[in-house]
Amino acid sequence: MPQLKESVLDALKTEESRRAFLAKFASAVFAGLVAPAVAGEVAPVQAAAAEQSGLTDEFDATQLPEAVEGEHPIKRMMADLRRALQKPMEQRRWGMVIDLRKCTGCNGCNVACITENKLPPGVTYRPVMTETHGTYPNVARRFIPRPCMQCDNPPCTPVCPVNATWKRSDGIVVVDYDKCIGCRYCITACPYAARSFDSGYFYGDFEGGERQPYELLPSPEYGENRVRAEEGSPIGNVRKCHFCIHRIERGELPACTLSCMGRATYFGDLNDSKSLVSELIGQPNVMRLREEMGTEPKVFYLV
Repeated sequence: MPQLKESVLDALKTEESRRAFLAKFASAVFAGLVAPAVAGEVAPVQAAAAEQSGLTDEFDATQLPEAVEGEHPIKRMMADLRRALQKPMEQRRWGMVIDLRKCTGCNGCNVACITENKLPPGVTYRPVMTETHGTYPNVARRFIPRPCMQCDNPPCTPVCPVNATWKRSDGIVVVDYDKCIGCRYCITACPYAARSFDSGYFYGDFEGGERQPYELLPSPEYGENRVRAEEGSPIGNVRKCHFCIHRIERGELPACTLSCMGRATYFGDLNDSKSLVSELIGQPNVMRLREEMGTEPKVFYLV
């Protein structure tokens, strides 16, 4: 009996060690693939707060600033947007803030983006990365929406051999489908995996072989209203998030911002000190992904 008890205890210890290793391994893979900055910034915040509260994976969240005179965030961002559009393009600097404490991982932003831009299978502009952490039964998930970072120093632009991708004067990095030759150098250069290649698939290819009516609708991207058709752009091109330029320039917020059910996404002019996004990035709990690469991303995260 004593030997049996010792064997059981040894087995339990081995299982605990295995679980601890897998938990650390999973976190390391997620951090290395998606957001090294999260491992360096989020974890210490969580650990310190968890120590104070006595609860695992809980931390005291810094509250968002109060809206001006009780304004709804959407109304405030719309006012910010209208104010920004009154300035010359070169005086604007569009940016996004994503509150990771509010993101529920619903993927509503991703679906809204796909619907708005008529994206085909295999092309996504705003995936929501997921990490499961903790030890059963105390497990939880973290969600990180990852649009294009719209870098101030984009590593994707200098590698393009035909200058098909460049940064506009308002800071948005764009792709000219008529120039893009599909070499995919920019996909390799992007440290955020924020670019997709349009291989020419249609959802109908997997649903009986016939093109579905919604796949023949023109995409409003870049205000060009292109209809995807074989042997024509954007098929064979690299595609990416562009902050819904076509919506911004007609005074509307990006589809992902407007559709966020948790109000976790904020958009506006970073050059406007009165804008909501400028107020948010002044908070002490702000981080950006892979800042050590010097890309100067204009997507900020609240942790």
